[in-house]
Amino acid sequence: MYHYKKVMKIKKHLTKLALIIVISCLTGYSCTEYLDIVPDNTPTINHAFNNRFEAEGFLYGCYSFIPNFANPVNNPALLGADEIWYTLNPNVIANTLWYIQRGDQSSTSPLADYFASNQTSYSLNGGKGIYTALRDCNIFLENIHLPYDLPDWERERWILEVKFLKAFYHFWLLRMYGPIPIVRDNLPVSASPEEVQKYRAPVDEVVDYIVELIDEIADKLPIEAENIMTDLGKPTKAIALALKAQTLTLAASPLFNGNPDYADIVDNRGIRLFPDYSAEKWNRAAIALREAINAAHEAGHKLYDWNTNPLAQNLSEQTNLAMQVRGAVMELWNPEIIWGDPRGNESRNLQRVCHPSFTSENNSNSYHNTWTPPLHIVEQFYTKNGVPIDEDPEWEGVDLLGLRVGDAEHKYNIKEGYTTANMHFNREARFYGSLWFHGNLLYGNGRVNSDNNQYLIQTMRGNFGASQTGYGCKKFVHYLSALPEKSNSLNAYSYPFPIIRLADLYLMYAEALNESKTAPANEVYEYIDLVRNRTGLKGVVESWQQFSKFPDKPSTTEGMRDIIQRERLNELAFEGARFWDLRRWKLAEEYMNKPVRILNNVRPETVEEFFQEVEVYQLTFDKKDYLWPIRTKVLLQNRNLIQNPGWN
Repeated sequence: MYHYKKVMKIKKHLTKLALIIVISCLTGYSCTEYLDIVPDNTPTINHAFNNRFEAEGFLYGCYSFIPNFANPVNNPALLGADEIWYTLNPNVIANTLWYIQRGDQSSTSPLADYFASNQTSYSLNGGKGIYTALRDCNIFLENIHLPYDLPDWERERWILEVKFLKAFYHFWLLRMYGPIPIVRDNLPVSASPEEVQKYRAPVDEVVDYIVELIDEIADKLPIEAENIMTDLGKPTKAIALALKAQTLTLAASPLFNGNPDYADIVDNRGIRLFPDYSAEKWNRAAIALREAINAAHEAGHKLYDWNTNPLAQNLSEQTNLAMQVRGAVMELWNPEIIWGDPRGNESRNLQRVCHPSFTSENNSNSYHNTWTPPLHIVEQFYTKNGVPIDEDPEWEGVDLLGLRVGDAEHKYNIKEGYTTANMHFNREARFYGSLWFHGNLLYGNGRVNSDNNQYLIQTMRGNFGASQTGYGCKKFVHYLSALPEKSNSLNAYSYPFPIIRLADLYLMYAEALNESKTAPANEVYEYIDLVRNRTGLKGVVESWQQFSKFPDKPSTTEGMRDIIQRERLNELAFEGARFWDLRRWKLAEEYMNKPVRILNNVRPETVEEFFQEVEVYQLTFDKKDYLWPIRTKVLLQNRNLIQNPGWN
């Protein structure tokens, strides 16, 4: 992931290696076919590991397969869920993987195909050959003893990093495909056709292999990044243990833990690929999450606090609370970020589609205002009382799209005297930190010393800030990014996109504890409340007792399950967690078989016409969509692989 110009130059050179290509038989390709196309004078493996410089290049090549988390072309979780209704014909970010949420996945040419392809750069459909990455990792481990000038301490550190990468790449494939072939070692050149025809390993075997790799390396990794110039983003003990915890939480979740839809799936050996239910898996996940949290604390990680920023002393409480959630995501290497993607250019591109426009000059290239959340995401966030709108008696009978004029009480979130919708008032701080809307105000864009003169956002068609749904994503917009009033060029402040942050671990830990016990324990509430309190909400028990129609809801496992899931959807909105959470919870069928609802923003002539609900698309999600299809071509080449359920 580092020194990318050098990485790509070396990687391009190394991908011609004859032995790398020969060993690419995992998915069933003919070794002889590859030998026939190897060019003359191809460098050998020995040359690739001739010295430290060459070996470092190969190491960077192993890193280069990590998906670009802030790039929606490479990370299906950004556009593949139902969080964003993306404007067509974007100028900055291709919308290829948006079609996953529209139900346009196929087995002949899968979107975000990370299983089959051997390419070393991202393909048009968003995938990159993870099995190529695993073969490269094994080549590295087999040959890293060769460089004559590589110090032993550095050799050992690189080995740890590559073993972490092997664990991560297996996790990435497991989460997408379920049972997958495990790549412990590369096949020898002399492998028989039978040996090349690899089987998918059962889910539990894949999970155990990932855990085995991490257990081998975690205590040997540094507690925290040792060199902030070169090591940020590289694996630490906390990162490795967080990955282990994510893996075990996935394994304990309904998708992979006793899923009746997969109970009868066997390969041609008669081996079942999915396990029966085990309650112990939740306990195992809870223990791993506790270890990951302890390691994170040991490394100095803590929930982000915007109030430590000197700017906070000049701002209102409303602005400071909203900045808690924005800052946790986009404040440069803040202490909440356990693992961040250091490719800052990707976060800049993401900001370009999230940043609102304020003048006609801002909008001439039509790339701002295109990252647009639909109404069900707007409604999802809590009221100011910390409970869902439909549970809060204070909201009973309120017309959510009825009109109301901004007043002094809300003037730091809504322009005073400006007409907007009822549901934009009296919402939790995460609502104001994550979304922008008609009549909302933007803290930032060059105005950071005070929040008394913030930019007004007008999303109704006919205004320069118009968006397709009537809403935009504020969460990714850095407060130091600037879009000059007479320019369409955003000067975007780059930051590492959060892959894992501490709030994510806290919420997963509460979930695992809740599922592993017959009734919620105090520790379940403790870790939920830590996240809630950061943005000014009262604790779960107190909030539900005082403000919910269902005051006893937090006292049951089922009630807390619903609360924890909503907390994750709110806290981690737009960061990619929703995509995977809805799948592992087996709730995607419930959430993603509904119509996409937006504001009436075709040609409204009045604000009354604008604040009318319109259905623009019927989402469809079938049971088959929980897992990725394996490309049909791969199945024809390797008869020992079976297709995922429902894909022909």
